[in-house]
Amino acid sequence: MRSQRIAGAVWGLVFCSALPAQQLHAHEIFIPWNKAGARGLNALLVYADLPGNRPLAVVTHGTSRTPEDRDQVTAWSLLPQADWFARRGWTVLAVVRRGYGKSGGRPDYLNARCPQTDYRARGQESAEDLSRAIEYGAGLPKVDAARVIAVGVSTGGFATVALTAKAPPGLLAAINFAGGRGSRADLNVCNPGDLIGAFRSFGKLSRTPMLWIYAENDRYFWPELARQFDQAFRAGGGQDEFVQVPATSAPGHGLFRRVADWPPVVDDFLKAHNLVWLPEPLPPPKAPDEPLPPGLSEAGEKAFRNYLLLGPHKAFAMSEHGYGFSVAQMTVDMAKTKARDNCRSMAPKSEKCAVVSADVAAQAEK
Repeated sequence: MRSQRIAGAVWGLVFCSALPAQQLHAHEIFIPWNKAGARGLNALLVYADLPGNRPLAVVTHGTSRTPEDRDQVTAWSLLPQADWFARRGWTVLAVVRRGYGKSGGRPDYLNARCPQTDYRARGQESAEDLSRAIEYGAGLPKVDAARVIAVGVSTGGFATVALTAKAPPGLLAAINFAGGRGSRADLNVCNPGDLIGAFRSFGKLSRTPMLWIYAENDRYFWPELARQFDQAFRAGGGQDEFVQVPATSAPGHGLFRRVADWPPVVDDFLKAHNLVWLPEPLPPPKAPDEPLPPGLSEAGEKAFRNYLLLGPHKAFAMSEHGYGFSVAQMTVDMAKTKARDNCRSMAPKSEKCAVVSADVAAQAEK
């Protein structure tokens, strides 16, 4: 289902949809900015049909260790996080930073080869993208520019910390999920002293209340290192609530992706800083009423319903004893390939994995 443009506010609308059975709308847009070239910044705008002006939340992604994956970041991959905040009354801009995915401009990971890291400069560079998104979002209809939060994960979390050191107008709070830079392998960060120093430097200027969340089994920025980030930031004068959550079922650095596993401390932080706008969050979206592929296990049926809720350019594949899916890819063909690969990783080698569902809107673009 396609929604209408927001008059005078959205430039370069690519794809939009009403999320199933809810008062939520999601629009893929491009934010114009000379530093991002002709393409601008790719972003996802998500909001609920609510009366009055809504506060603004800007959300951003991390950086894969695999260079080719950085070219495949999509704004739709941030739909679950954007949905979480939109259900709580926020207008959300989920931003793909310069040089990643379809965003134009120079990416923030260039000229950062170990050991010449200069993490402070890299964080400031990334924070510019968030400042531009906030500036743009402040001009959208029904947005209260005086009430803004920023949220990021990994390099995006580090960018969010850097943003608070030069806080734009209206920024009331920020959330850092597993923020850092320079992870080359598990438990291996290039030049960690420079990274700790960057946190200290940002803390000297940051006075925005922050929530920092790191998991005990995070192998990008493990507990001992994460606590050093926190101590350095606080030593400079920064104001953060540091939370080390117990080990998660999947690798700890992926907590941001698993919105259902976010600890209550996220809601508690918003309440503590008077950033709650609805008595209760809107109900989560319900999966479209689409028939289940025959032969799925109980776990497979749950996975398929979850797949239906996620961003476009997606596919679901299955074999006799396995299944796999891929969502929010650059193209539907890429989603099909990855879905079959994921299925093969679960199925016996003798079984063939076939795509049984693919995104209709994405197929129409061929």
